[in-house]
Amino acid sequence: MTDTVLIADDHPLFRQALMLAVQRAVPDARIVEAGTLAAAARAVEAADGLRLILLDLKMPGAVGYSGIALLHAERPDVPILVVSSAEGAAAAEEVRAFGAIGFLRKDSDLGAIEDAIARAIQAQPPTAAPAPDEQPIAAIRETVAGLTPTQLKVLLAVLDGQLNKQIAHSLGMSEATVKAHMTAIMRKLDVRNRTQAALVARSLGLDLRH
Repeated sequence: MTDTVLIADDHPLFRQALMLAVQRAVPDARIVEAGTLAAAARAVEAADGLRLILLDLKMPGAVGYSGIALLHAERPDVPILVVSSAEGAAAAEEVRAFGAIGFLRKDSDLGAIEDAIARAIQAQPPTAAPAPDEQPIAAIRETVAGLTPTQLKVLLAVLDGQLNKQIAHSLGMSEATVKAHMTAIMRKLDVRNRTQAALVARSLGLDLRH
């Protein structure tokens, strides 16, 4: 089966640059493009032989690191390489915390991007263990990254200020199902109400735009 690479970025010209890098690094790969997080999620569900996801954090529909968490939840076996203009030295650590294997800035040279793609499609590189004082927040990040795709969608809707009725309508489910998902989310995050769940998610950058 031919390897498939998903390029998820809302900028057509940068998608073309990434396509060139993929074609050089993995000449026989089949390339699928997505310009929004919703389109990326559909592609992840439908793609055969998916071996790598190249993801921009600033995707329409994405909030902070939610795109990583959502796609990782859909396909935890597929490596995600973030290629973004996000600022800050902590970005590389944070994307890994939510399920990505690595981070590259968009101003990286084409050779560096090709090399990262070639490495990522072969095997997931080992990640360093967090320092002792980082372990509590790392554990919470791991919990958020371990939520199911539907639970993540419900949590993001809560962050957006939606009520259960609105969430049920937008996700095509009953209010009772939304409540069941919220109960599961709160249990996993070890919080007592939806406000605390939102605060935990917000503290991890899920509502920060990058």
